[in-house]
Amino acid sequence: MIAEIDSNVKTFSPQKSGDKFINLIDNRSCTKPSTRLWFRGVRSSKFRHVYGESAKREKCYDNIQITKNAHDSQFCAVNPKFIAIVTEVAGGGAFIVIPINCTGRLDFNASKVTGHSGPILDIKWNPFNDNVIASCADDCTIKLWHIPDEGLSMHLTECLVELQGHKRRIAYIEWHPTAENILFSAGFDHLLIVWDIEKGGAVNVIDCHHDAIHSMSLNRDGSLLATTCKDKKLRIIEPRSGIVKSEGICHAGPKASKVVYLGSTGRLLTTGFSRHSDRQYSVWDENSLDKPLFTDTIDSSSGIVSPYFDPDTNMVYLAGKGDGNIRYYEITDEPPYIHFLNQFLSGNPQRGLGCMPKRGLKTSQCEIFRFYKLHATKGMCEPISMIVPRKSDQFHDDLYPDTIGSKPALSAQEWIRGSNAMPILVSMKTGESTILNITSIKQSNYNKINAPLIDNNKRKFAFLSTETVPDYRPKDLITEKSQKTSNNQTTKFQQLQQRFSHVEVNNKDISLTREMNNIGENILTDNDLRRAYQSQCEEIRKLKKQLSNSEQRIKELEEQVRRLLIK
Repeated sequence: MIAEIDSNVKTFSPQKSGDKFINLIDNRSCTKPSTRLWFRGVRSSKFRHVYGESAKREKCYDNIQITKNAHDSQFCAVNPKFIAIVTEVAGGGAFIVIPINCTGRLDFNASKVTGHSGPILDIKWNPFNDNVIASCADDCTIKLWHIPDEGLSMHLTECLVELQGHKRRIAYIEWHPTAENILFSAGFDHLLIVWDIEKGGAVNVIDCHHDAIHSMSLNRDGSLLATTCKDKKLRIIEPRSGIVKSEGICHAGPKASKVVYLGSTGRLLTTGFSRHSDRQYSVWDENSLDKPLFTDTIDSSSGIVSPYFDPDTNMVYLAGKGDGNIRYYEITDEPPYIHFLNQFLSGNPQRGLGCMPKRGLKTSQCEIFRFYKLHATKGMCEPISMIVPRKSDQFHDDLYPDTIGSKPALSAQEWIRGSNAMPILVSMKTGESTILNITSIKQSNYNKINAPLIDNNKRKFAFLSTETVPDYRPKDLITEKSQKTSNNQTTKFQQLQQRFSHVEVNNKDISLTREMNNIGENILTDNDLRRAYQSQCEEIRKLKKQLSNSEQRIKELEEQVRRLLIK
């Protein structure tokens, strides 16, 4: 019997043939759907078969006392020259810097950076200088350090720059992606501060958050800053003016949420927790934060998930603290905007992850991303390479488009005055050596700019402590020299110095020189002045307390006298 269900579709009732039922459908009059449906089958992608490959034991970094701090930063920073890992120390804060090729078991007494007086919470390498790293700590300071090319030969305690401005501990720091010497910091005082490293001061202090800041991310040209906060809001901020461009409720869960800009697409990805404590991620449009473009649940674990975006391949990696796996997705321009690819599985939980910049990858092995995993249960850092399986070891143009190089697009002052620029891209086909040479040149320029600003007082003290050479020239020659112009003074001085170099110094002048050296050696250092200032402040506080007690005693005596007069 034929039953007509629709004018365009005809179906036949089941007919029994032995023990089987056969459904007959007339497809000749079926029509296509009016709207395009989301593709639910196997999706075509060149990154569909990407897999993670762990390094062998001899290629790992072993015997490292990784910090046990419960802060949700990564405690690891990597560039093509060095890997830096925050370590556990008794009092103060320290991190270790290892040349990237020095793998294997680390010496127990290896040199560290030990300049902070509190636990270190975050570290980040300068993207335009592979020898400079910034660190923030519990002591409310940000410090910049210079690491020699050969690594540390002794404990490093003297920093290049020290930035002070936060009132409470500093949780996160980020470098500007295109402007040189611009640094962002977020503290537990609910403040965001934009720093100019060249001048050692703040460009802007942004006070628009009402609670602790959980994460921050800059867009491709660094003109906008996205933040997540404990008040569950996602904010888009213009960093130079501090104006909040848009804001909206991010994730309903009480735990920390993270945000990352998806390149120059104008979209963002956030990770957080739902109202029922399920881990989830959402895709947002930066111009409208009223509701997400897409939201999906990851799982029901409790670890905070951190996103890592690769703008060259449009892939995003999600890794949770305490997890052993790393999930990776592909970003597209059409809904649902994010597609699950696969995951890297491991039985060892991770405490943090560092990411190698694209210019430090091995193109001959089709490596498109590399993590440096800090093990949570043992003192080891393990490299994990994300590889596209291909037979040829030649350079693949579709896997390696031009990537961000080590040359800034803007100076700090140009960016502060309002200029924006996209990153300067370099080809990965030229090899790693060309890019690293550019970074080495930038190192010398950086030091020349900042040294007079940092060590000015120390250089003055060193000048005062240098040996004084007596001047035995006749008086008429000295008078003649004082009448010369500034251009001829140096030349005349050199001639006189050669002329009178044979004169011996008598004992009286030697004793005077020694006395001057002793005076130079006895000059107070910055630490001595700081301690003296603190002790004076303590004395003033005690005197104020005594004064207030005296005033209170005077009032009591006056009250007694008044009572006696009344009686």
